[in-house]
Amino acid sequence: MVITSTGIIKGMIQDQYGSRGEYFNENGIPTFSLPLKIENAPANTVSFAIVLEDKDAYPVTGGFAWIHWLAANIRRNELKENESQTADDFIQGTNSWTSLQGNQQSRELSCYYGGMMPPDKAHVYEIHVFALDKILNLEKGFLLNDLYHEIEGHTLGQYTLKGTYEK
Repeated sequence: MVITSTGIIKGMIQDQYGSRGEYFNENGIPTFSLPLKIENAPANTVSFAIVLEDKDAYPVTGGFAWIHWLAANIRRNELKENESQTADDFIQGTNSWTSLQGNQQSRELSCYYGGMMPPDKAHVYEIHVFALDKILNLEKGFLLNDLYHEIEGHTLGQYTLKGTYEK
């Protein structure tokens, strides 16, 4: 399985998908999600799930990765840019902007892509895509641990795409 994004060029996430973009929610969080294309998915794949995380956030957050986007029950091989805001054929989980360090943004606003805003230096972002043998039993606003519990024993393949976003 291979994942690509036209929003990542030569390893760099393009400006529009983070703090240098043009689309923000009422709290100033970037909302314009990256496009993704999934190729060569394993046979018998029923759905895909996505985790977009920033492990370079460890020193800034005091010890945890920042979750920018959770999505599940994706039944197609391509997401176009900004589909976090416009698509209704998959569900999305809660990102880290709802945390104390994210100024406790509402759960409703945090159930979408919450783009890159590295506070200290360029960060490397990891987009984990899981090919699954079922539709997950999750609801809008699910948490990362809920996703990991649901995919256990149901992952047919996994791919991680990385990109850097400059401060």
